Amino acid sequence: MKRFDLRDEIHRLDPEKDCVRIMQILQAHEFPWDMGRALGIALYRTYAVPSIGELLGRTDEFTGNTQKRYDDTALILGDMVRHGFEPGKGRDALRRMNQMHRSYDISNDDYRYVLSTFVVMPVRWLNDYGYGWRSLSEHEISGITHYYRKLGKYMGIKDIPETYEGFRELLDTYEVEHFAYTDGGRAVSDATLDLMVSFYPERLSGPARKFSMAILDDSLIEAFRYEKPSKVWRKGADIAMKLRAKVVRRMKPREEPFWASDNPNIRSYPNGYDPSRIGTFPASCPVAHNVDPVAHQDLYGAGGDPGPAEQEQPIEAGSDPDVRA
Repeated sequence: MKRFDLRDEIHRLDPEKDCVRIMQILQAHEFPWDMGRALGIALYRTYAVPSIGELLGRTDEFTGNTQKRYDDTALILGDMVRHGFEPGKGRDALRRMNQMHRSYDISNDDYRYVLSTFVVMPVRWLNDYGYGWRSLSEHEISGITHYYRKLGKYMGIKDIPETYEGFRELLDTYEVEHFAYTDGGRAVSDATLDLMVSFYPERLSGPARKFSMAILDDSLIEAFRYEKPSKVWRKGADIAMKLRAKVVRRMKPREEPFWASDNPNIRSYPNGYDPSRIGTFPASCPVAHNVDPVAHQDLYGAGGDPGPAEQEQPIEAGSDPDVRA
């Protein structure tokens, strides 16, 4: 296999119809490390939105069980990419994610914002920041956009942007209007940074923390009220990431996929896991609901199929999913 064969394969695919396959190639072959970092920063950004950061802080899941929440998030998102949305582990992961989300009163605007981070941050990391061994093409960006539009629909999110530019504008506007300090958001941020540092040998914990802070943009630093990284650390981190990209460009293409479950930093399930049984199981849901956002006609067929783990009423054809809980 030559270095750009997988890129060429992507360009033979339809960005909408084949969006799952495009995501599989990008995430498991072309940019497994980069996509992991970009999606990690995407989720991290959401802590700076008060309604999200405070909610996560109140649940204590991202502060008291940080490693497991990191693992669950990576595995659920990873299984959907690996297996798609058809019957099996991908659909089980999707249903499990929706079960967890519907245990809390989350606004459609917050859902849309979180979805926009998944679309935009990989493109910014690889293209705008220059940290990818190659840039994403417009064709590939379209594939990413269609994948997350499909995921958003299966989550029951309304008014999803139709283009990458629409997602980018949504993200930038939402952050300008909503980023602000909260105690809960800061606590979740601190816990997340502590976990990231724990992935390195203890003797490197100090530099690892400074490096992690140096790749955060000023809007995040200000929202969490951290001390601004020095220009030396900012420049050093930027140079290091771009040097890494140059090295990776000269490496052989990855022929065997690297999935989220292959990541050694995921430590909670040494004996394997069932995607329908991971994550949180709150004792009660504060919001009344009687629909399953996953049981959409496009996913399950006209009859609906909420599955044995979830016996809520399927959404009727032509109706909008309820995402209030």
